[in-house]
Amino acid sequence: MLEAKKIDRIGYFRVVAMAFAAFVFNTTEFVPVALLSDIASSFTMDVAKTGLMITVYAWIVSLASLPLMLATAKLERRSLLLKVFILFVASHLLSVLAWNYWVLLLARMGIAFAHAIFWSISVAMAMRVAPKGKQTQALGMIAMGSAMAMVLGLPIGRIIGQWLGWRATFAVLGVVAFTIMLILANLLPRLPSRNAGSLSSLPLLAKRPLLIATYIVVMLIVTAHFTAYSYIEPFVINISQLSENIATAILLVFGVAGLVASLLFSRLYRFFPIGFIITALIIVISSLFAFYIVSDYVTLLFIQVFIWGIGISAVSLGLQMRVLNFAPDATDVATAIFSGIYNIGIGAGALVGNQVMQHWGLANIGFVGTAVGGVAVLIFVLSWLKYRAIN
Repeated sequence: MLEAKKIDRIGYFRVVAMAFAAFVFNTTEFVPVALLSDIASSFTMDVAKTGLMITVYAWIVSLASLPLMLATAKLERRSLLLKVFILFVASHLLSVLAWNYWVLLLARMGIAFAHAIFWSISVAMAMRVAPKGKQTQALGMIAMGSAMAMVLGLPIGRIIGQWLGWRATFAVLGVVAFTIMLILANLLPRLPSRNAGSLSSLPLLAKRPLLIATYIVVMLIVTAHFTAYSYIEPFVINISQLSENIATAILLVFGVAGLVASLLFSRLYRFFPIGFIITALIIVISSLFAFYIVSDYVTLLFIQVFIWGIGISAVSLGLQMRVLNFAPDATDVATAIFSGIYNIGIGAGALVGNQVMQHWGLANIGFVGTAVGGVAVLIFVLSWLKYRAIN
């Protein structure tokens, strides 16, 4: 009995360490959103052009996730993860030293390659090292680590950037990542590749209509979300006419909402998964529609952002769980595709938001996101109605 408890305790420690890894990877992916104005100012560029670094990062991840996962499919997972961290830390060092925008973009590309592999293998790894029967909770823990990136990572990254400059934010992230790497090196056991899938898995996955529909919904709803979220900082400052401190507080509220969503997911998803996802989708598009409408009212803006954060985090978790359920025989391949498509959505959203800013004005990013999100809801509902017999 004592030995079993010890094994479970070690399993929990491993999952927590993986959750911290998810925290630092998600923080570094999205922290430019919180520092966009400062980065643009330091390189004497406008925000719209600097925001393209979000698009480039996301599209590298989207294009690289599946090829890199297939290239590393047979590699032992612990060693692979540590190599990913080495690239991640080195790229952060280059970010700190970046002497112009293009060097920073190159550094972000290195981080993006590390990100692509990490999210292709991390979920399956966490579920493998979790205590027996606690796989769903392990996914929830990874989700909580991701949510904490919004709760703590982005606001703290922004505060550090305001006090010491945006380079200091990347320096701190590099140090934190190096520390987590050392912890994982000591905690994780050797993990031979298992159920990763291969190139031959792709035709099999392509024949699963609900899986394909899920991927399409992921791409559309993430595009809708990031059309507005990529430019939430300049929106709050320039449209709502609020201070930089309020913009930081709004990012914090968004992160807290993600934490709430992960708790709701752990408690509610298994009872009515379809209703959970549809509700979350509707919350997202409703929040996007309300973004400009409530922009002049500080209290309502905070409430709207909180609800929006719950919606997008909940729908992301629900859709990822559906992907895992539809592809138990090729989890790494399916997760790599999910990560790649998610980042197509991030990049597309940042690009769409950029074009909306330039041609229609920053105030309209939420309305355009609503239209894209509405298509996602329609596809999800229609695909479920058509194929629910095999759901």
